[in-house]
Amino acid sequence: MSTVPEGLPRVVVVGAGFAGHRAAHELSRRLAGRAEVVLVNSTDYFLYLPLLPEVATGALDPRRISVSLTATLPAVRLCLGVVDAVDLAAETIGYTDPEGVSHRLRYDRLVLAMGSVNKLLPIPGVAEYAHGFRGIPEALYLRDHVTRQVELAAATDDPDERPARCTFVVVGAGYTGTEVAAQACLLTRDLVRGRQELSGQPMRWLLLDLADRVLPELDERLSATADRVLRERGVQVRTGTSVDKATAEGVRLSDGEFVPTRTLVWCVGVRPDPLAELLGLPLEQGRVVVDNQLRVLDQANVWACGDAAAVPDPSRPGRLTAMTAQHATRQGRLAGRNVAASLGYGTAVPYRHRDLGFVVDLGGRDAAANPLHIPMSGLPAKTITRGYHLAAMPGNRIRTAVDWVLEALLPRQRVQLGLIRSPAVPLDTASPELPRTAGDGTRSAGGDDNEPA
Repeated sequence: MSTVPEGLPRVVVVGAGFAGHRAAHELSRRLAGRAEVVLVNSTDYFLYLPLLPEVATGALDPRRISVSLTATLPAVRLCLGVVDAVDLAAETIGYTDPEGVSHRLRYDRLVLAMGSVNKLLPIPGVAEYAHGFRGIPEALYLRDHVTRQVELAAATDDPDERPARCTFVVVGAGYTGTEVAAQACLLTRDLVRGRQELSGQPMRWLLLDLADRVLPELDERLSATADRVLRERGVQVRTGTSVDKATAEGVRLSDGEFVPTRTLVWCVGVRPDPLAELLGLPLEQGRVVVDNQLRVLDQANVWACGDAAAVPDPSRPGRLTAMTAQHATRQGRLAGRNVAASLGYGTAVPYRHRDLGFVVDLGGRDAAANPLHIPMSGLPAKTITRGYHLAAMPGNRIRTAVDWVLEALLPRQRVQLGLIRSPAVPLDTASPELPRTAGDGTRSAGGDDNEPA
Protein backbone atom coordinates (compact mmCIF):
# COMPACT_ATOMS: atom_id res chain seq x y z
CA MET A 1 0.00 0.00 0.00
CA SER A 2 1.22 3.46 -0.82
CA THR A 3 2.24 5.93 1.85
CA VAL A 4 1.35 9.34 0.42
CA PRO A 5 1.25 12.54 2.53
CA GLU A 6 -2.19 14.01 3.14
CA GLY A 7 -3.24 16.87 0.94
CA LEU A 8 -1.89 15.44 -2.29
CA PRO A 9 -4.32 14.84 -5.17
CA ARG A 10 -5.90 11.40 -5.46
CA VAL A 11 -6.23 9.56 -8.78
CA VAL A 12 -8.67 6.63 -8.78
CA VAL A 13 -8.50 3.91 -11.44
CA VAL A 14 -11.55 1.65 -11.82
CA GLY A 15 -10.61 -1.82 -13.09
CA ALA A 16 -7.33 -3.72 -13.34
CA GLY A 17 -7.53 -5.28 -16.78
CA PHE A 18 -5.07 -4.50 -19.54
CA ALA A 19 -6.05 -0.81 -19.58
CA GLY A 20 -6.47 -0.27 -15.85
CA HIS A 21 -3.29 -2.08 -14.84
CA ARG A 22 -1.21 -0.16 -17.36
CA ALA A 23 -2.83 3.16 -16.38
CA ALA A 24 -2.09 2.56 -12.69
CA HIS A 25 1.49 1.59 -13.51
CA GLU A 26 2.04 4.69 -15.63
CA LEU A 27 0.47 6.95 -13.00
CA SER A 28 2.56 5.52 -10.18
CA ARG A 29 5.69 6.04 -12.25
CA ARG A 30 4.92 9.61 -13.30
CA LEU A 31 3.37 10.79 -10.03
CA ALA A 32 5.63 9.06 -7.52
CA GLY A 33 5.34 11.06 -4.28
CA ARG A 34 3.20 13.69 -6.02
CA ALA A 35 -0.22 12.05 -5.83
CA GLU A 36 -2.01 9.07 -4.34
CA VAL A 37 -2.94 6.44 -6.93
CA VAL A 38 -5.82 4.16 -5.94
CA LEU A 39 -6.89 1.09 -7.90
CA VAL A 40 -10.35 -0.40 -7.33
CA ASN A 41 -10.78 -3.97 -8.58
CA SER A 42 -12.85 -7.02 -7.67
CA THR A 43 -9.75 -9.26 -7.33
CA ASP A 44 -6.21 -8.72 -6.11
CA TYR A 45 -4.74 -9.90 -9.40
CA PHE A 46 -4.43 -8.90 -13.03
CA LEU A 47 -5.77 -11.71 -15.23
CA TYR A 48 -3.70 -12.44 -18.33
CA LEU A 49 -6.72 -13.58 -20.30
CA PRO A 50 -5.02 -14.77 -23.54
CA LEU A 51 -3.67 -17.85 -21.73
CA LEU A 52 -7.00 -18.80 -20.15
CA PRO A 53 -7.61 -21.70 -22.61
CA GLU A 54 -4.39 -23.30 -21.35
CA VAL A 55 -5.73 -23.16 -17.80
CA ALA A 56 -8.97 -24.78 -18.96
CA THR A 57 -7.07 -27.66 -20.55
CA GLY A 58 -4.64 -28.18 -17.66
CA ALA A 59 -1.51 -26.97 -19.44
CA LEU A 60 -1.07 -24.05 -17.01
CA ASP A 61 -1.71 -23.62 -13.31
CA PRO A 62 -4.30 -20.83 -12.84
CA ARG A 63 -1.88 -18.92 -10.63
CA ARG A 64 0.41 -18.42 -13.63
CA ILE A 65 -2.02 -16.03 -15.33
CA SER A 66 -3.04 -14.36 -12.05
CA VAL A 67 -0.48 -11.60 -11.60
CA SER A 68 -0.43 -9.97 -8.16
CA LEU A 69 -1.49 -6.32 -8.21
CA THR A 70 0.34 -5.45 -5.02
CA ALA A 71 3.56 -7.05 -6.32
CA THR A 72 3.49 -5.36 -9.72
CA LEU A 73 2.07 -2.03 -8.49
CA PRO A 74 3.80 -1.52 -5.12
CA ALA A 75 3.23 2.24 -5.08
CA VAL A 76 -0.52 1.91 -5.74
CA ARG A 77 -3.18 1.57 -3.05
CA LEU A 78 -5.49 -1.37 -3.83
CA CYS A 79 -9.16 -1.32 -2.82
CA LEU A 80 -10.94 -4.64 -3.32
CA GLY A 81 -14.50 -4.29 -4.53
CA VAL A 82 -16.94 -3.76 -7.38
CA VAL A 83 -17.75 -0.15 -8.28
CA ASP A 84 -21.52 0.34 -8.31
CA ALA A 85 -21.88 4.14 -8.20
CA VAL A 86 -20.09 7.18 -9.60
CA ASP A 87 -21.13 10.70 -8.54
CA LEU A 88 -19.52 12.95 -11.12
CA ALA A 89 -20.78 16.14 -9.46
CA ALA A 90 -19.44 15.24 -6.01
CA GLU A 91 -16.35 13.53 -7.52
CA THR A 92 -16.81 10.32 -5.54
CA ILE A 93 -17.25 6.65 -6.38
CA GLY A 94 -19.02 3.95 -4.41
CA TYR A 95 -17.91 0.34 -4.29
CA THR A 96 -18.86 -2.83 -2.44
CA ASP A 97 -16.08 -4.97 -1.01
CA PRO A 98 -16.01 -8.81 -1.07
CA GLU A 99 -17.79 -8.97 2.30
CA GLY A 100 -20.68 -6.81 1.15
CA VAL A 101 -19.62 -3.59 2.89
CA SER A 102 -20.21 -0.37 0.95
CA HIS A 103 -17.51 2.30 0.72
CA ARG A 104 -17.20 5.76 -0.81
CA LEU A 105 -14.00 7.18 -2.21
CA ARG A 106 -13.25 10.76 -3.21
CA TYR A 107 -11.16 11.48 -6.28
CA ASP A 108 -9.44 14.43 -7.94
CA ARG A 109 -8.94 12.50 -11.17
CA LEU A 110 -10.83 9.41 -12.30
CA VAL A 111 -9.84 6.78 -14.88
CA LEU A 112 -12.65 4.46 -16.02
CA ALA A 113 -11.23 1.11 -17.19
CA MET A 114 -13.94 -1.28 -16.04
CA GLY A 115 -13.72 -3.50 -19.08
CA SER A 116 -16.46 -5.76 -20.40
CA VAL A 117 -18.82 -8.66 -19.74
CA ASN A 118 -20.22 -11.55 -21.77
CA LYS A 119 -22.28 -10.59 -24.79
CA LEU A 120 -25.69 -12.24 -24.46
CA LEU A 121 -28.11 -12.87 -27.31
CA PRO A 122 -31.88 -13.45 -26.89
CA ILE A 123 -31.69 -17.17 -27.61
CA PRO A 124 -33.96 -19.42 -25.50
CA GLY A 125 -32.08 -21.49 -22.96
CA VAL A 126 -28.61 -20.04 -23.55
CA ALA A 127 -28.48 -18.08 -20.27
CA GLU A 128 -29.56 -21.20 -18.37
CA TYR A 129 -27.47 -23.91 -20.04
CA ALA A 130 -24.41 -22.21 -21.55
CA HIS A 131 -21.26 -21.06 -19.79
CA GLY A 132 -18.97 -18.26 -20.84
CA PHE A 133 -15.21 -18.09 -20.82
CA ARG A 134 -14.25 -14.87 -19.06
CA GLY A 135 -12.16 -15.78 -16.03
CA ILE A 136 -10.44 -18.42 -13.94
CA PRO A 137 -13.68 -19.77 -12.39
CA GLU A 138 -15.07 -20.47 -15.89
CA ALA A 139 -11.82 -22.10 -16.98
CA LEU A 140 -11.66 -24.37 -13.93
CA TYR A 141 -15.34 -25.19 -14.30
CA LEU A 142 -14.90 -26.12 -17.95
CA ARG A 143 -11.95 -28.41 -17.20
CA ASP A 144 -13.88 -30.18 -14.43
CA HIS A 145 -17.05 -30.33 -16.52
CA VAL A 146 -15.35 -31.87 -19.55
CA THR A 147 -13.50 -34.37 -17.36
CA ARG A 148 -16.75 -35.27 -15.58
CA GLN A 149 -18.62 -35.80 -18.85
CA VAL A 150 -15.98 -38.26 -20.04
CA GLU A 151 -16.05 -40.12 -16.71
CA LEU A 152 -19.86 -40.28 -16.67
CA ALA A 153 -19.87 -41.44 -20.29
CA ALA A 154 -17.53 -44.26 -19.36
CA ALA A 155 -19.79 -45.28 -16.49
CA THR A 156 -23.06 -45.48 -18.44
CA ASP A 157 -24.44 -48.18 -20.70
CA ASP A 158 -27.18 -45.93 -22.08
CA PRO A 159 -26.62 -45.78 -25.87
CA ASP A 160 -28.12 -42.27 -26.05
CA GLU A 161 -26.50 -40.76 -22.97
CA ARG A 162 -22.94 -41.76 -23.80
CA PRO A 163 -22.61 -39.91 -27.15
CA ALA A 164 -24.40 -36.87 -25.69
CA ARG A 165 -21.84 -36.63 -22.89
CA CYS A 166 -19.05 -37.04 -25.44
CA THR A 167 -20.32 -34.13 -27.57
CA PHE A 168 -19.10 -30.60 -26.88
CA VAL A 169 -20.43 -27.46 -28.59
CA VAL A 170 -18.50 -24.17 -28.76
CA VAL A 171 -20.32 -21.11 -30.13
CA GLY A 172 -18.14 -18.38 -31.62
CA ALA A 173 -15.16 -18.99 -33.93
CA GLY A 174 -13.25 -15.85 -33.00
CA TYR A 175 -10.01 -15.97 -31.03
CA THR A 176 -11.37 -17.45 -27.82
CA GLY A 177 -13.75 -19.99 -29.34
CA THR A 178 -11.16 -21.21 -31.81
CA GLU A 179 -8.51 -21.62 -29.12
CA VAL A 180 -10.93 -23.36 -26.74
CA ALA A 181 -12.06 -25.87 -29.39
CA ALA A 182 -8.54 -26.48 -30.70
CA GLN A 183 -7.01 -27.06 -27.28
CA ALA A 184 -9.90 -28.76 -25.50
CA CYS A 185 -10.21 -31.46 -28.14
CA LEU A 186 -6.65 -32.45 -27.21
CA LEU A 187 -7.76 -32.64 -23.58
CA THR A 188 -10.58 -35.09 -24.36
CA ARG A 189 -8.17 -37.13 -26.49
CA ASP A 190 -5.97 -37.51 -23.41
CA LEU A 191 -8.93 -38.24 -21.14
CA VAL A 192 -10.11 -41.23 -23.16
CA ARG A 193 -6.66 -42.69 -23.73
CA GLY A 194 -6.52 -46.14 -22.11
CA ARG A 195 -10.22 -46.20 -21.14
CA GLN A 196 -11.60 -49.46 -22.52
CA GLU A 197 -15.18 -48.41 -21.79
CA LEU A 198 -14.89 -45.64 -24.37
CA SER A 199 -13.04 -47.63 -27.00
CA GLY A 200 -14.47 -46.64 -30.35
CA GLN A 201 -16.56 -43.79 -28.88
CA PRO A 202 -15.72 -40.55 -30.73
CA MET A 203 -15.18 -37.32 -28.84
CA ARG A 204 -17.25 -34.92 -30.92
CA TRP A 205 -16.39 -31.22 -30.88
CA LEU A 206 -18.47 -28.67 -32.81
CA LEU A 207 -17.36 -25.08 -33.44
CA LEU A 208 -20.19 -22.84 -34.65
CA ASP A 209 -20.19 -19.33 -36.10
CA LEU A 210 -22.48 -17.33 -38.36
CA ALA A 211 -19.43 -16.03 -40.24
CA ASP A 212 -18.29 -17.82 -43.37
CA ARG A 213 -14.96 -18.91 -41.86
CA VAL A 214 -13.15 -19.28 -38.56
CA LEU A 215 -11.24 -16.25 -37.34
CA PRO A 216 -13.06 -14.06 -39.88
CA GLU A 217 -11.11 -10.98 -38.79
CA LEU A 218 -7.78 -12.44 -39.90
CA ASP A 219 -5.92 -12.94 -43.14
CA GLU A 220 -7.64 -15.71 -45.13
CA ARG A 221 -4.44 -17.77 -45.31
CA LEU A 222 -4.10 -17.93 -41.54
CA SER A 223 -7.82 -18.47 -41.09
CA ALA A 224 -7.41 -21.45 -43.43
CA THR A 225 -4.48 -22.69 -41.31
CA ALA A 226 -6.59 -22.65 -38.16
CA ASP A 227 -9.46 -24.33 -40.00
CA ARG A 228 -7.15 -27.08 -41.24
CA VAL A 229 -5.74 -27.75 -37.75
CA LEU A 230 -9.22 -27.93 -36.27
CA ARG A 231 -10.50 -30.34 -38.89
CA GLU A 232 -7.40 -32.55 -38.65
CA ARG A 233 -8.14 -32.91 -34.94
CA GLY A 234 -11.70 -33.93 -35.66
CA VAL A 235 -13.42 -30.66 -34.76
CA GLN A 236 -16.56 -30.15 -36.85
CA VAL A 237 -16.43 -26.54 -38.01
CA ARG A 238 -19.92 -25.28 -38.87
CA THR A 239 -19.81 -21.85 -40.50
CA GLY A 240 -23.01 -19.96 -41.20
CA THR A 241 -24.51 -21.79 -38.23
CA SER A 242 -25.41 -20.89 -34.66
CA VAL A 243 -27.72 -22.03 -31.85
CA ASP A 244 -31.46 -21.41 -31.99
CA LYS A 245 -32.33 -23.01 -28.66
CA ALA A 246 -30.56 -24.68 -25.75
CA THR A 247 -32.05 -27.27 -23.42
CA ALA A 248 -30.79 -29.63 -20.72
CA GLU A 249 -30.64 -32.38 -23.35
CA GLY A 250 -28.87 -30.50 -26.13
CA VAL A 251 -29.01 -27.64 -28.62
CA ARG A 252 -31.03 -26.98 -31.73
CA LEU A 253 -28.92 -25.42 -34.45
CA SER A 254 -30.01 -22.69 -36.83
CA ASP A 255 -30.04 -25.24 -39.68
CA GLY A 256 -32.65 -27.28 -37.80
CA GLU A 257 -30.41 -30.08 -36.53
CA PHE A 258 -30.73 -31.09 -32.87
CA VAL A 259 -27.40 -32.00 -31.26
CA PRO A 260 -27.63 -33.99 -28.00
CA THR A 261 -24.99 -32.60 -25.64
CA ARG A 262 -24.36 -31.62 -22.02
CA THR A 263 -21.76 -28.96 -22.89
CA LEU A 264 -22.36 -25.52 -24.43
CA VAL A 265 -19.46 -23.05 -24.31
CA TRP A 266 -20.39 -19.45 -25.18
CA CYS A 267 -17.59 -17.45 -26.86
CA VAL A 268 -19.51 -14.98 -29.02
CA GLY A 269 -17.77 -11.86 -27.74
CA VAL A 270 -18.08 -9.17 -25.11
CA ARG A 271 -19.91 -5.92 -24.45
CA PRO A 272 -18.94 -2.94 -22.28
CA ASP A 273 -19.48 -3.29 -18.55
CA PRO A 274 -23.03 -2.13 -17.66
CA LEU A 275 -21.52 0.41 -15.24
CA ALA A 276 -21.00 2.60 -18.32
CA GLU A 277 -24.77 2.87 -18.74
CA LEU A 278 -25.21 4.04 -15.13
CA LEU A 279 -22.87 7.01 -15.41
CA GLY A 280 -25.22 9.31 -17.31
CA LEU A 281 -22.46 10.04 -19.81
CA PRO A 282 -22.70 10.10 -23.62
CA LEU A 283 -22.30 6.58 -25.03
CA GLU A 284 -21.48 5.14 -28.43
CA GLN A 285 -22.01 1.41 -28.93
CA GLY A 286 -22.40 1.19 -25.16
CA ARG A 287 -18.95 2.71 -24.58
CA VAL A 288 -18.17 6.03 -22.89
CA VAL A 289 -17.45 8.75 -25.46
CA VAL A 290 -13.98 10.30 -25.15
CA ASP A 291 -11.84 12.66 -27.20
CA ASN A 292 -8.57 11.68 -28.82
CA GLN A 293 -6.76 12.27 -25.52
CA LEU A 294 -9.14 9.84 -23.75
CA ARG A 295 -10.81 12.57 -21.68
CA VAL A 296 -14.54 12.00 -21.22
CA LEU A 297 -16.60 14.64 -22.99
CA ASP A 298 -17.65 17.57 -20.78
CA GLN A 299 -15.77 16.06 -17.79
CA ALA A 300 -12.57 17.89 -16.94
CA ASN A 301 -11.37 15.29 -14.42
CA VAL A 302 -12.49 11.98 -15.93
CA TRP A 303 -10.75 9.75 -18.50
CA ALA A 304 -11.80 6.38 -19.95
CA CYS A 305 -9.82 3.67 -21.73
CA GLY A 306 -10.02 0.06 -22.83
CA ASP A 307 -13.21 -1.85 -23.60
CA ALA A 308 -15.38 0.71 -21.80
CA ALA A 309 -14.21 3.67 -23.89
CA ALA A 310 -15.35 4.76 -27.35
CA VAL A 311 -11.91 5.84 -28.53
CA PRO A 312 -11.69 7.27 -32.07
CA ASP A 313 -9.43 5.10 -34.24
CA PRO A 314 -6.90 7.37 -35.98
CA SER A 315 -6.20 4.68 -38.59
CA ARG A 316 -9.89 4.24 -39.47
CA PRO A 317 -11.58 7.65 -39.54
CA GLY A 318 -15.13 7.56 -38.27
CA ARG A 319 -14.70 4.25 -36.45
CA LEU A 320 -13.82 3.25 -32.90
CA THR A 321 -10.79 1.27 -31.82
CA ALA A 322 -11.42 -2.47 -31.50
CA MET A 323 -11.88 -3.99 -28.05
CA THR A 324 -8.47 -5.67 -27.94
CA ALA A 325 -5.59 -6.07 -25.53
CA GLN A 326 -3.27 -4.08 -27.78
CA HIS A 327 -5.55 -1.06 -27.75
CA ALA A 328 -6.39 -1.42 -24.05
CA THR A 329 -2.74 -1.56 -23.02
CA ARG A 330 -1.77 1.45 -25.10
CA GLN A 331 -4.81 3.44 -24.04
CA GLY A 332 -4.09 2.67 -20.39
CA ARG A 333 -0.55 3.95 -20.76
CA LEU A 334 -1.78 7.09 -22.52
CA ALA A 335 -4.50 7.71 -19.94
CA GLY A 336 -1.87 7.57 -17.21
CA ARG A 337 0.33 10.00 -19.10
CA ASN A 338 -2.49 12.45 -19.83
CA VAL A 339 -3.87 12.38 -16.29
CA ALA A 340 -0.38 13.15 -14.98
CA ALA A 341 -0.18 16.01 -17.49
CA SER A 342 -3.45 17.42 -16.15
CA LEU A 343 -1.76 17.65 -12.75
CA GLY A 344 1.19 19.53 -14.20
CA TYR A 345 3.60 16.66 -14.89
CA GLY A 346 4.28 16.14 -18.58
CA THR A 347 2.36 16.96 -21.75
CA ALA A 348 -0.91 15.45 -22.95
CA VAL A 349 -0.89 13.80 -26.38
CA PRO A 350 -3.56 12.20 -28.62
CA TYR A 351 -4.03 8.46 -29.05
CA ARG A 352 -2.23 6.81 -31.92
CA HIS A 353 -1.17 3.25 -32.57
CA ARG A 354 0.46 0.84 -34.99
CA ASP A 355 -0.99 -2.64 -35.31
CA LEU A 356 1.56 -5.24 -34.21
CA GLY A 357 -0.40 -8.23 -35.52
CA PHE A 358 -1.95 -11.13 -33.64
CA VAL A 359 -1.25 -14.55 -32.17
CA VAL A 360 -3.59 -17.55 -31.89
CA ASP A 361 -2.45 -20.60 -29.92
CA LEU A 362 -3.99 -23.80 -31.31
CA GLY A 363 -2.46 -26.15 -28.75
CA GLY A 364 0.17 -28.83 -29.27
CA ARG A 365 2.82 -27.59 -31.71
CA ASP A 366 0.37 -25.46 -33.68
CA ALA A 367 -0.34 -21.74 -33.74
CA ALA A 368 -1.14 -18.97 -36.20
CA ALA A 369 0.54 -15.59 -35.96
CA ASN A 370 0.94 -12.40 -37.92
CA PRO A 371 3.77 -10.49 -36.21
CA LEU A 372 4.30 -7.18 -38.01
CA HIS A 373 1.93 -8.57 -40.68
CA ILE A 374 4.19 -11.49 -41.61
CA PRO A 375 1.94 -14.59 -41.80
CA MET A 376 3.30 -17.59 -39.90
CA SER A 377 2.00 -20.99 -38.82
CA GLY A 378 3.22 -24.20 -37.21
CA LEU A 379 6.21 -24.31 -34.88
CA PRO A 380 7.61 -20.86 -35.86
CA ALA A 381 4.25 -19.30 -35.04
CA LYS A 382 4.14 -21.27 -31.79
CA THR A 383 7.54 -19.88 -30.80
CA ILE A 384 6.46 -16.33 -31.64
CA THR A 385 3.18 -16.80 -29.77
CA ARG A 386 4.74 -17.99 -26.56
CA GLY A 387 7.49 -15.42 -26.75
CA TYR A 388 4.91 -12.67 -27.16
CA HIS A 389 2.90 -13.85 -24.18
CA LEU A 390 5.96 -14.03 -21.94
CA ALA A 391 6.96 -10.52 -22.97
CA ALA A 392 3.44 -9.12 -22.51
CA MET A 393 2.79 -10.63 -19.07
CA PRO A 394 3.60 -8.22 -16.23
CA GLY A 395 4.78 -11.08 -14.01
CA ASN A 396 4.98 -14.88 -13.47
CA ARG A 397 7.06 -15.36 -16.63
CA ILE A 398 9.49 -17.97 -15.31
CA ARG A 399 6.75 -20.02 -13.65
CA THR A 400 4.71 -19.94 -16.86
CA ALA A 401 7.68 -21.06 -18.95
CA VAL A 402 8.38 -23.91 -16.50
CA ASP A 403 4.74 -25.06 -16.75
CA TRP A 404 5.07 -25.14 -20.54
CA VAL A 405 8.21 -27.27 -20.28
CA LEU A 406 6.55 -29.69 -17.87
CA GLU A 407 3.46 -29.88 -20.07
CA ALA A 408 5.67 -30.87 -23.00
CA LEU A 409 7.57 -33.53 -21.03
CA LEU A 410 4.96 -35.08 -18.72
CA PRO A 411 1.50 -36.59 -19.24
CA ARG A 412 -1.43 -34.28 -18.66
CA GLN A 413 -3.01 -34.59 -15.20
CA ARG A 414 -6.53 -36.02 -15.54
CA VAL A 415 -8.51 -35.26 -12.38
CA GLN A 416 -11.44 -33.13 -11.31
CA LEU A 417 -10.71 -30.48 -8.70
CA GLY A 418 -14.37 -29.98 -7.76
CA LEU A 419 -13.79 -26.34 -6.85
CA ILE A 420 -16.33 -24.64 -9.11
CA ARG A 421 -19.94 -25.71 -9.62
CA SER A 422 -22.29 -24.54 -12.34
CA PRO A 423 -24.23 -21.94 -10.27
CA ALA A 424 -20.95 -20.15 -9.50
CA VAL A 425 -20.28 -19.36 -13.17
CA PRO A 426 -23.51 -18.01 -14.67
CA LEU A 427 -23.32 -16.78 -18.23
CA ASP A 428 -24.90 -13.45 -17.27
CA THR A 429 -21.88 -11.95 -15.52
CA ALA A 430 -23.51 -8.52 -15.78
CA SER A 431 -26.24 -9.38 -13.28
CA PRO A 432 -26.28 -6.71 -10.56
CA GLU A 433 -26.31 -9.41 -7.88
CA LEU A 434 -23.05 -10.87 -9.18
CA PRO A 435 -19.50 -9.53 -9.31
CA ARG A 436 -18.54 -8.16 -12.69
CA THR A 437 -15.23 -8.50 -14.44
CA ALA A 438 -13.49 -5.32 -13.36
CA GLY A 439 -11.08 -5.17 -16.23
CA ASP A 440 -10.63 -5.60 -19.95
CA GLY A 441 -11.49 -9.08 -21.07
CA THR A 442 -9.55 -8.66 -24.25
CA ARG A 443 -7.79 -11.24 -26.36
CA SER A 444 -4.79 -11.73 -28.61
CA ALA A 445 -1.62 -9.91 -29.14
CA GLY A 446 -4.33 -9.61 -29.04
CA GLY A 447 -7.93 -9.46 -29.98
CA ASP A 448 -11.28 -9.80 -28.37
CA ASP A 449 -13.41 -12.77 -29.32
CA ASN A 450 -14.58 -11.18 -32.56
CA GLU A 451 -12.18 -8.34 -33.17
CA PRO A 452 -8.78 -8.17 -34.85
CA ALA A 453 -5.72 -7.18 -32.91
